[in-house]
Amino acid sequence: MIDWMQLAEDLITSPWLYLVLAAVSMLDSFLPLIPSEPVIVVAGVYAAGGETSLAACIAATALGAFLGDLVPCALGRLVAGRFAKRLRPGTKRRRAHDWIAGELEARGGYVLITSRFIPFGRYLVTVSAGMVGYPWRKYVFFAVFAGLCWSSYTVLIGYVGGTLFQENDLVAVGVGLGLAFLLSGVIEAVRHVRRRRAPAAGPEPAPRVSLTKGSDPRIPLTGTYTEP
Repeated sequence: MIDWMQLAEDLITSPWLYLVLAAVSMLDSFLPLIPSEPVIVVAGVYAAGGETSLAACIAATALGAFLGDLVPCALGRLVAGRFAKRLRPGTKRRRAHDWIAGELEARGGYVLITSRFIPFGRYLVTVSAGMVGYPWRKYVFFAVFAGLCWSSYTVLIGYVGGTLFQENDLVAVGVGLGLAFLLSGVIEAVRHVRRRRAPAAGPEPAPRVSLTKGSDPRIPLTGTYTEP
């Protein structure tokens, strides 16, 4: 198994570092066990000392994140038809699927951008966007914006740590990682509170979906998304 942290540190003064950043951020988009944040934070820490380029770190990470987010969305589109046939009315899976479809239809941009900061959440949302047929143009736009926000935030967290603790890289990395995990937790807590308060504002309109030509009308969902 590749030690991404060690690889990044070994290449910290090499242009190959930016390829590593792009690769790790891309793989982390659909393989949640890949530790992208620690590697990116390390690059940000060394950017504070001038050993890496801050702009290049952000650009490479954003590109990798965007390319990685295309994979689970495409996968969701491929399996949408088969998955829909297993969604029986009244089941938990059907209710969860309908809820995600409704959230993406009502506030797709917000969901796609904020979920990018939640390691497993971003994978779940991007797959679901493909399964419900979220429009490609809108998805690409929000994926680019979310990737840029996430990469800037992650690299700058390391940069701040490196600036505050220039004499101790180990402490700088630790502080950067701590801030990254803390802010991710805050974002998830805010999302949780918003979900709990949502029913008070009234029921969400059901997502409008259309059946695939020739499909059995008893099968409720085919993954075709209709623009509001």
